[in-house]
Amino acid sequence: MKRTTLPLLACALCMGVMTSCISNKKMIYLQGATQSYAAPKAIDNYSELQVQPDDQLAISVSSKDAELLARFNNNTLIGGGNNSQTGSNSINVSSGVSYFRVNKEGNIEFPIFGTIHVGGMTTGEISALIQKRMIDEGYINDAVVNTKIMSFKVTVMGDVKTPGTQTYQGERLTILEALGKAGDLTNSAYRNNVLVIREENGERKAYEVNLLDNQAVFNSPAYYLQQNDVIYVQPNKSQRVKGSTSYTWLSVGSTVVGMVVSVVSLIVALKK
Repeated sequence: MKRTTLPLLACALCMGVMTSCISNKKMIYLQGATQSYAAPKAIDNYSELQVQPDDQLAISVSSKDAELLARFNNNTLIGGGNNSQTGSNSINVSSGVSYFRVNKEGNIEFPIFGTIHVGGMTTGEISALIQKRMIDEGYINDAVVNTKIMSFKVTVMGDVKTPGTQTYQGERLTILEALGKAGDLTNSAYRNNVLVIREENGERKAYEVNLLDNQAVFNSPAYYLQQNDVIYVQPNKSQRVKGSTSYTWLSVGSTVVGMVVSVVSLIVALKK
């Protein structure tokens, strides 16, 4: 083996190790989380979902008096004032659930009470409002009201394995959960600037989330998603230009070859 070959192999090995380290650093989520959360920390950026237009609500009313409950029977499957008969009562002897769709003005049409504005309220606030009216206005003195958001949707676009609009049950969803359900990011996706677009209180906002930094993720206003959020994952430059991961490997290979040629030229020059 020529004497110039050993330095060349050493340089190539070093470049391979460096390339591997750089790639890993750009791929690992929530870096530093082990140190940051070695001791438990309180969650202080969580807030309940606020009801928005097109949300589907399930409102249940309970009472010992079945006759009083019947007065608040909502015969609509998904309400909002359509009054389409379902053929069965939605409130039974002790309790019942009525379903409503929030209209574009943020209102629902509730039996007896008529139009109630619920836009911008939490489910707990809606329950308290309806329960108070039932008791204060003498309809049901022992009324217990519970409200739930039946489902809400978010859209995940860009460089993920299964992009699309997805519907979620419950009232708590994080950006990590949404990306996980979308099959995670592909290897060619940028992880340091995931975009979240949100419409809130008649305004549109955009947030960038760096998935590599645990503090940036957990402290982001976009960590807990809201109804109709849009998540966009940006592909890297080679993917955008060529639309194929083969171009990425070609680019990397060309760079490595160029570096090797430079090293060889330098070694040859030093030997002269």
